[in-house]
Amino acid sequence: MAAIRAFFRFLQHREPAALEQIRRVLAIPFKRTDTRLVVHFDRDEVQALLDAPDPTTRDGIRDRAMLHLAVCAGLRVSESTGLRIADVGAQAASFRVLGKGRRERALPLWKPAAAALRAWLAVRGALSTPEVFVNARGDPLSRWGVAYILRRHVLTASQRCASLASKQASPHVLRHTCAMMVLQATQDIRKVSLWLGHANLATTEVYVRADPGQKLEAIETMVPPNLRKGKFRPPDRLIALLKTKM
Repeated sequence: MAAIRAFFRFLQHREPAALEQIRRVLAIPFKRTDTRLVVHFDRDEVQALLDAPDPTTRDGIRDRAMLHLAVCAGLRVSESTGLRIADVGAQAASFRVLGKGRRERALPLWKPAAAALRAWLAVRGALSTPEVFVNARGDPLSRWGVAYILRRHVLTASQRCASLASKQASPHVLRHTCAMMVLQATQDIRKVSLWLGHANLATTEVYVRADPGQKLEAIETMVPPNLRKGKFRPPDRLIALLKTKM
């Protein structure tokens, strides 16, 4: 259905004579599906994952920097693999990313993420490839390569944090994790939207549904109705029957 709608949006500029029929096709609603809560990692799971790469190896330094950036900046996998050396600021304290819809945004980095990125840039060496994260051959990492690296480190981290073994692990889960961390720290959905580069604030509302903190604040501010006090008294015949059976 998404492909059909995209095709008819293309046609409305090429075939004006069929505009009425095209609009009827575009008005067909999508089939309703269940909207589930987003999967994300909690703080202990994030820490176990970030500690999983081996910092004494070149691949471990690369993986640690990549995971830190994914969690800190909430990058899409395409943004992570497409990040270029020229986009990283001085001292690796911030960077620019060209996101979905060709919308560019600038993001700061927390100090551990900046230190991990500087460590990787120091051992990366001078390569002709402009992308920041490269494989052993010096080629840019693919989205499948990033997913494989993440699964491998989740398996290692699950030995330290057992709850990771039962959770779905994908690069987009790290993006959800970043969104939940920003929301819980700021309690401002607009900042989450700006951080993730969403074009529409409605897209960010999914994280509000997954965060129980704001609901708890609402419960604390409301005055619940009083519960009428009472005491249950069993029938006398029942008590008498029980006493006879004793």
